[in-house]
Amino acid sequence: MADAPPDTRLANPFPAASEADWHAAALKALKGGDFERKLVTRSAGGLVIQPLYQRRRDAQPVGGARAGTRWGVTARIDHPVPDEAAALALADLVGGADGLALVFHGSRGARGFGLPTTDAATLAAALAGINLDLVSIRLEPAPQARIACRLFTEVVKGQRLSPADLSVDFGIDPIGLLARSGVLLAPWSDVCIRLGDMLGEFGEQGFRGPFFACDGRTAHEAGASEAQELAYVLASASAYMRALVAGGTPLARAERALSFALAIDADQFAGIAKLRALRRLMTEVQRASGIDPQPIALHAETAFRMLTRRDTPVNMLRNAIAAFSAGVGGANSVAVLPHTSALGLADGFARRVARNTQAVLLEESHLWRVVDPAAGSGGLEALTDQICEQAWDAFQQIEREGGLVASLCDGHLQQRIAAVRARRDGEIATGKAPLTGTSAYPNLGETPEAVLDIAPIPAREAEGGSVSITPMPVTRLSEPFERLRDRAGVLAASGVLKPVFLATLGTSAGFGPRADFARGLLAAGGLSALEPVSFAEADGSTDLMALTEAFRGSGTAMAVLCGSDESYANDAPDAAIALAASGAQAIWLAGRPGEHEARFRAAGVGGFIFAGCDMLASLDLMLSSNEVRDAATA
Repeated sequence: MADAPPDTRLANPFPAASEADWHAAALKALKGGDFERKLVTRSAGGLVIQPLYQRRRDAQPVGGARAGTRWGVTARIDHPVPDEAAALALADLVGGADGLALVFHGSRGARGFGLPTTDAATLAAALAGINLDLVSIRLEPAPQARIACRLFTEVVKGQRLSPADLSVDFGIDPIGLLARSGVLLAPWSDVCIRLGDMLGEFGEQGFRGPFFACDGRTAHEAGASEAQELAYVLASASAYMRALVAGGTPLARAERALSFALAIDADQFAGIAKLRALRRLMTEVQRASGIDPQPIALHAETAFRMLTRRDTPVNMLRNAIAAFSAGVGGANSVAVLPHTSALGLADGFARRVARNTQAVLLEESHLWRVVDPAAGSGGLEALTDQICEQAWDAFQQIEREGGLVASLCDGHLQQRIAAVRARRDGEIATGKAPLTGTSAYPNLGETPEAVLDIAPIPAREAEGGSVSITPMPVTRLSEPFERLRDRAGVLAASGVLKPVFLATLGTSAGFGPRADFARGLLAAGGLSALEPVSFAEADGSTDLMALTEAFRGSGTAMAVLCGSDESYANDAPDAAIALAASGAQAIWLAGRPGEHEARFRAAGVGGFIFAGCDMLASLDLMLSSNEVRDAATA
């Protein structure tokens, strides 16, 4: 008797669902809501992110990504005192780093600190005890890049090392210097000649390079989108290759002389896709140039733009996400900025946390063992495709403008980046893009973290340059809210700033959600709020006499009405009038005013706070009213 076919219902009890089935279910759940508006996300840079993607079954790993090898853990050496710099570098290497980024004073990432460029002996002291032939070295030179590079080569000679045995990225980037400082000391045509001279000088000594950095971090810190950062990098590569080839360098050698660097922030999927997109795009550039495609040297650094000065432990989480993205995206080396970098020069603890962030991902999570884990993921493949397409279009636009230097000189690229930065700033101001610990869930009772007691020294601005442009700014996303917090701190120190009174209307169930919202929004500007208390009568109405007595006893001058839409319609006008009569100098209402706005304003309500409002503008007005009182009592 033949065996009966196995019953597979228990193994697969659910019927197969198609994308059409999911779409129909989603529309039903939306109950008439707009699918595009509710479920499709658009980034400030124009990326369109769908809620669901099909798996890409035919996808292949991105060519040139690490093939199951570890990425390098890079530690920044930026202490201006050589002995201290050497001690920190040795601690980093003992603690798990296998590469050092020598950040010289005046360079892109020094931010007022950095190694001095006085002489080779000083640099040798900063590298004392370090076996340069056992670690990878990245140079981030000052504006006089050739001087810093020569100092390093003298240190190599002093240690009697063979340059050919060293792993050194010289990091020379005059275009980056122009973009961030706004000045180039010599005409671009002269700079092109010097690029060839430096390639010959250091190459003839035996250094293998790479020598010239195509560094997207400058564009990223100015507010660029993913596509704009990649376009900037591609245009840098194109400019440097043209310059070297024009000076007689073979095209293949010119391309091998380049390295690449990107900033990675806490947008995990966009970060992974951006790294993958750059490898794809450079493969196309190589093919279009007639070069046999070769893997590029790709360095990733966690973004300075995302770091905050408030609630800095949250930066550890941001760094962990960014480092994860860099590892999964295929970076050859990764540098994690210490989580206190926005406050000043990081101490040993912050540097150890930065190292250990990568150590956990490498040693415990084993991320490096998987070759391009994003390959085949519908969402990540679609993001990679989008970024490639947008970046290529942006790159071609720069090329039509005469190349990167010409585009910077005419201000075109700066204007396009500024437009994206303005859109992103608007999303942050309205809470669409919340910053945890700053604009969302701020911690007014935080304990400030320690940094080294060394004041930054601004780099000397170049004078009399042959090329002068509008420089790209260095921005952090949280700066507008931090400025508000600083203002609030000054007012608190003067004794003027008092906790805000939450004038609750109706029952706790009615006013609770808006009271919680108001407290969070106020805290984002450094304003504390008194604990809300119910003034509800037995029938749910508001006891205005009890409310105004509590307000007078609070000793504050600002009140925020909190309640339900029904309690607003019934009690808000009378409550506002009573509060004004009791001495309230500023009255706000938590919620959209709707059809009652004229009534509320006539009763004395000066402004409205709600989800999606301009938080920065509202908090600025609140602080300004306190500053006026401070000036009046001075």
